[in-house]
Amino acid sequence: MSAVLRCGDRRLELTRPVVMGVLNVTADSFADGGRYLDLGAAIERAERMVADGAAIVDVGGESTRPGAAPVPLDEELRRVLPVVRHLAEVPVVVSVDTSKPEVMRAAIDAGAGLVNDVRALQAPGALEAVARGGAGICLMHMQGEPATMQQAPAYGDVVTEVKAFLEARVQACTAAGIGAERICVDPGFGFGKTLEHNLQLLRALPQLGVAGRPVLVGLSRKSMLGALIRRPVEERLAGSLALALWALQGGARIIRTHDVGPTRDALSVWTAVSGG
Repeated sequence: MSAVLRCGDRRLELTRPVVMGVLNVTADSFADGGRYLDLGAAIERAERMVADGAAIVDVGGESTRPGAAPVPLDEELRRVLPVVRHLAEVPVVVSVDTSKPEVMRAAIDAGAGLVNDVRALQAPGALEAVARGGAGICLMHMQGEPATMQQAPAYGDVVTEVKAFLEARVQACTAAGIGAERICVDPGFGFGKTLEHNLQLLRALPQLGVAGRPVLVGLSRKSMLGALIRRPVEERLAGSLALALWALQGGARIIRTHDVGPTRDALSVWTAVSGG
């Protein structure tokens, strides 16, 4: 698996696993919706995550939680761009969590080095936006759309189908001129998957590094933890860390989390014990 991810003019070294901090500038995200809509609060939160060891800060202006409603383009731009511009001056990879090509282009122009797209650049114009902008891309698998994806997810073989989808999207990216060193992949835990689907993907994680590309996982505070440990969102840190460590054991190189400091500590200990 590659030890480097090219993010615009930055090289993200992945010889050791790294943390991606979640910054939701939204009103309705499941874990912290509304807390960071204010620009000052968002910047303070981002700077705290960098101080705690985040290698990437992922800025999202549209919630993709199950049942989430779409956000108009102008509103998403208004939420995201000021934060991206500020973080472009900070020593961190700035990621924009969006599926809209217009937001991708504007965020890359403002300094974003990575696009994190739950629809894996399937929207018309998305491939071209990333190819021309020079940013890296995280391709995620999702069955259905956020508004309905958890109503009745079904697969013949979830591992085979997710891997095939990611392979096809990597091929589409390289055909569009996005070099392999700019691509990472995400199995999309909780995005059109039951608890059993998620567990099967976790067990098969070593198989999901498509074309040698790094694997990113987002497991922090998710509903699968609610099902497993019967705790509310704000009490799922221990479960989130357990899943993060399992993902590291399975080869994941980027851990997306709401809790940067504790996750960074867990990664440091795991790396030391594993001989990294």
